[in-house]
Amino acid sequence: MPLPRFSVIVPAYQVQAYLHSCLESVLGQSYTDLELIAVDDGSPDRCGAIIDEFAARDPRVRPVHLERNTGLGPARNAGMEQASGDYLIFLDGDDALTPHALRAVAERLERTGDPDVLVYDYARLHLDGTTVRNRLAAELREDGPAPFRPDDRPGLLNLLMVVWNKAYRRAYLERRELRFPPGCYEDTPFTYPALLAADSLATLDRVCVHYRQRRHGNILGTPGPQHFDVFAQYDRVFAFLDTRPELAHWRGPLFHRMTDHCFTVLSRAGRLPPRAHREFLRRARDLHRRHRALPCPPPAGLRARGRHLVIRSGSPRLWHALRLALLTARRAARAARAAGRAARTGLLRLHFAVQRRLPLRDLALFTGCGGGAYGGDPGALEAAFRVWSPRTRTAWAAPRDLADTVPAGTLRLTPYGAAWWAALARARHLVTDTGFGVPVRPRPGQVLLHTLDGLPLTREGLDAPRPDVSSVLADADARNLCLSGDLHTTLVHERGFPGRYTTLEFGRPRTDAYQRATAADVARARAALGVPAGRTAVLYAPTARQVPAPSLDLEDLARRLGEGFVLLTTVADPGTYPPGRVLDVSATAAPLADPTTLCLASDVLLTDCSPLIADFASLDRPVIAWGPDRAALDAVRGLYPVPVPGAVAGDVAELARLLATGACDGPAAAELRAAFRERHCPYDDGRVAERVVRRVVLGERSGLPAVTAPAERRPVPAAAPVTALGSAPAALPAARPAARPAAGYGLAEQR
Repeated sequence: MPLPRFSVIVPAYQVQAYLHSCLESVLGQSYTDLELIAVDDGSPDRCGAIIDEFAARDPRVRPVHLERNTGLGPARNAGMEQASGDYLIFLDGDDALTPHALRAVAERLERTGDPDVLVYDYARLHLDGTTVRNRLAAELREDGPAPFRPDDRPGLLNLLMVVWNKAYRRAYLERRELRFPPGCYEDTPFTYPALLAADSLATLDRVCVHYRQRRHGNILGTPGPQHFDVFAQYDRVFAFLDTRPELAHWRGPLFHRMTDHCFTVLSRAGRLPPRAHREFLRRARDLHRRHRALPCPPPAGLRARGRHLVIRSGSPRLWHALRLALLTARRAARAARAAGRAARTGLLRLHFAVQRRLPLRDLALFTGCGGGAYGGDPGALEAAFRVWSPRTRTAWAAPRDLADTVPAGTLRLTPYGAAWWAALARARHLVTDTGFGVPVRPRPGQVLLHTLDGLPLTREGLDAPRPDVSSVLADADARNLCLSGDLHTTLVHERGFPGRYTTLEFGRPRTDAYQRATAADVARARAALGVPAGRTAVLYAPTARQVPAPSLDLEDLARRLGEGFVLLTTVADPGTYPPGRVLDVSATAAPLADPTTLCLASDVLLTDCSPLIADFASLDRPVIAWGPDRAALDAVRGLYPVPVPGAVAGDVAELARLLATGACDGPAAAELRAAFRERHCPYDDGRVAERVVRRVVLGERSGLPAVTAPAERRPVPAAAPVTALGSAPAALPAARPAARPAAGYGLAEQR
């Protein structure tokens, strides 16, 4: 029987609440050549039973039960004795591997010639589900030669010295006879020798581990005498260096790391027991004297020198004085920053008030696309302003990192800067789809045009469950004009956002690109997103929401579809998908933030109830709705009774069949799209932005271009459409009727 590539060793002690997700994160990896050695370290809870349950259903699980609690180090050693894989990976029982982490590790090992140690990244997983990546991730860059020697990348020693962010070649550990000692901080005398003695190292710039930040139960956050173990662990590190004279030049850097580590244990709240700090300082001073490397370069920076001075002196008074000085300095810095911000805010408010009293300028200020990238309906209108009202100067509000998204002929303004406030006060036209980030009340003669994004399918404004009435009404009162795409959108917003504004039911300006684009434009959009040539691109764009979270398993869908498809996902989840099969297009920078680019590049839309449904109907491209999430959203937020212009999939198998067979683009789907266009895309014929500018800016009320009927429009074809095998209308899965029809909707539609 061939040996596995990886042996994943998971010690478990009182982590029954997290052990299921930990073990599942390993066994659910897309890379399956592994064994999972789960060590029950004499845990008094159900950890042992959980391990046995997993072993009964998956032969890759090898359970190890210790008679008594031995601690993390000996438990890991027990797992190492059972390991047979080429590489050892350690994972704590309350942490988890990220999806596809082992595949990324295996590919990097192969590319770098199987180094002794591979170092990868981690992210802290907080209680609210958010993740924060290691702030020293730059040390894991993959540029330059690999593998390399430790002397080539000394910055790796600045990383958190834990065992679970590395893959170790088993033969290397056996040759060096590296094992974990007992006690707390057991990672220290294992990871430092493993790194420094390695003949070859490599890095992987990818988050492979989610490091859970627990509220209680973490041994490092539990006060007790175990924190004094840090001294014995560093004695072991330097004893290792003493046996290897060729590593003597590392004594200085390790000495500084040791001193910083001791100061961290001393100062971190919740580690040392009450009244134990004096004894800890005394023993830290003795450790400092034992291992001081002469000559030893002084630590860099005033704060580092202060930490070393405290440990070297062992003086509690000096430590308290330094803590007080640092606390005072931090408070003073915070106060100075707050005062600076307050002064700047006051000056900008005065500047804005003065500008509001000056005459309006023939200027149009635009913003949109969430983060401020150029595009969407405001982008289409900005381009039309330059064509149909060339005397009007246009400006786009975008942060500096999105400056390259703004056309060369358009003034770019940094939000909340002095020029931005002046434009907000004096521009004759303000155009946005998301708001300007501050409350704006148009002054006399000023027009604020709010473009309504796509087609509203989830309940909005006062229609939504438990609305914030004051903020909804304030939003409505800030508008002069609203640009609507169809009667449904008009009625939804006039009911959900009641106000004195005027609604212009002219269509959606961004859809002009779909009627005017060429095959070359589609090719450029696909290249910008990295879509491989010849593959059918499926855009997975669930509607924006906080709960319930999207439920679709993209990895399972990609596996079922095969190499002929690529999935584009707007769900932000960096670094978790295999390259080439699932592309993350959730970034805020263009072209990813521009819905026009996303729609042109994609051949099929997969969504629950995203406003992009109207875009794909305008393009006459297939739409598939993910039924489970539609039902969940209807229960939580409520859906308007708008029929889906395509199939509704109830599970991943049905979804894969609709795509792989081409049934999603059969005659029944084409009929649904045609009916949808007649009702919800009546004006999207390629000249929407022109009509808006001529009506709003030039004041034309007659003589506007006639609207081309939906049946006569010819949008740009998809680059790689699904092969439509044809299906009878009854073969398409139907959408479940909305549970709560919108009041007044049916009567309005009959007018």
